[in-house]
Amino acid sequence: MNYDWIIGLKSELFTTLIIVVLLLIKLGKGMRNGSLLQITQLLLLVNLALAFGWNGNGFLFGNMFQTSQLFGFEKAILIAGVYLLVLVNHQWLEKQEHLPEFLVLMLSALLGMQTMISAGNFLMLYLSLELATIPVAAMANFDLDKKRSSEAAMKMILSSALSSGILLMGISLLYGATGTIGFEALPQALKADNGLQLLSLVMIFAAFAFKLSAVPFHLWTADVYEGSPMPVTAFLSVVSKGAVAFVLTSTFYRAFQPMFETWYQLLVIIGLITIIIGNLFAIRQDNIKRMLAFSSIAQVGFVLIGISANSPAGLASVIYFVLIYVFSNIAAFGVAAVIAAQTGSEQISDYKGLYTKNKLLTWVMALALFSLAGIPPTAGFFGKFFLLTAGAVRADFWLVIIAALNMMVSLYYYLRVVRNMFNTETAQPTITIPVTVKLGLYLCVAGILITGIAGWIYDYIAMLNR
Repeated sequence: MNYDWIIGLKSELFTTLIIVVLLLIKLGKGMRNGSLLQITQLLLLVNLALAFGWNGNGFLFGNMFQTSQLFGFEKAILIAGVYLLVLVNHQWLEKQEHLPEFLVLMLSALLGMQTMISAGNFLMLYLSLELATIPVAAMANFDLDKKRSSEAAMKMILSSALSSGILLMGISLLYGATGTIGFEALPQALKADNGLQLLSLVMIFAAFAFKLSAVPFHLWTADVYEGSPMPVTAFLSVVSKGAVAFVLTSTFYRAFQPMFETWYQLLVIIGLITIIIGNLFAIRQDNIKRMLAFSSIAQVGFVLIGISANSPAGLASVIYFVLIYVFSNIAAFGVAAVIAAQTGSEQISDYKGLYTKNKLLTWVMALALFSLAGIPPTAGFFGKFFLLTAGAVRADFWLVIIAALNMMVSLYYYLRVVRNMFNTETAQPTITIPVTVKLGLYLCVAGILITGIAGWIYDYIAMLNR
């Protein structure tokens, strides 16, 4: 009997197994939240190890599901992101009355993202995208006693419904114009000058842009981020966006290759506008979650420019950047979560004097923000360098200049947080950091340093794509 399908589906099968275990615990006698979190962390580590190993190339279910070493690595990045989120948000999770339900929702969304990465046609992609989206809307409403959490969930549902409708319409038009929705068959059926096919391409890109919060489809982002609990905001900002960036790259490179000239211009224009708008709005924010929300919008612009390269270097740079982004952004959100849990404040102005009694939190936040800003020699600098190098392959040096100028603009709002933390005029109370949260922050710091220093990581990602 052939067991190759088990190897191809191992990440999805193990994520499903974790969900089943959590459901059985919930239906049984229950368990203390601390023990439940330990079991979940252990199972996520096993899933992470499985995702890294025994990956091969192949198709399942009539080419609806594709496996490869590269897809396995992308899934491993997402699993690592969820594992780190569970660690750094340990305080918030341990206090939740409905912790099993929250973990089941988060892992269901992860399962949707895993199948989305391996989708071989637009039907599988659409179903997976819905599975990745609907649980997150429920997670956004998990601060049950806060009105703004309910508002965030409602806005998330409405924006998701709109993007879902646009995606369905785009897929329908594509099928009507070509007679297929399979990624392998589409390049032979597409014509660059077909109006109906161009319209379907624009609508499908618009749906992805909603999920990525690219301008002008970003309007829901700041309100949803601010109203959602901190772990959900981090999940949306890091894991969800990382998954959509992987899928957008894969879909355009495989299915829409004959229409490259069209989507190149689309990505470059939207990418630059997204960087500029994201930075300008981030400057005005005093709430740390809103600031990180708009900074994440600006980061998406860099990703779009990297994708526009339409080359193995472009694909490798996007994956490398998402890997760095996972460590950097989760570290920033982790520190913000610890401070919010013990002081009740999410305002940047309240970070003044943090260094006086909380040196670990200050240095972790500073390193994370330096990486997000792209300050050399942090990992974020190399991530943006590879994205821009890949995107400027056509010698569009004006593109690099505009992006570089915006990196300087972003320094203002990132360094404003750092300046406040090292302000010695205002002292902060000592903040207790649980051991599990410390472990998560240390892993994020190690990730930022290692991905920045070890050049072989980028080479390894590039090798997986050959």
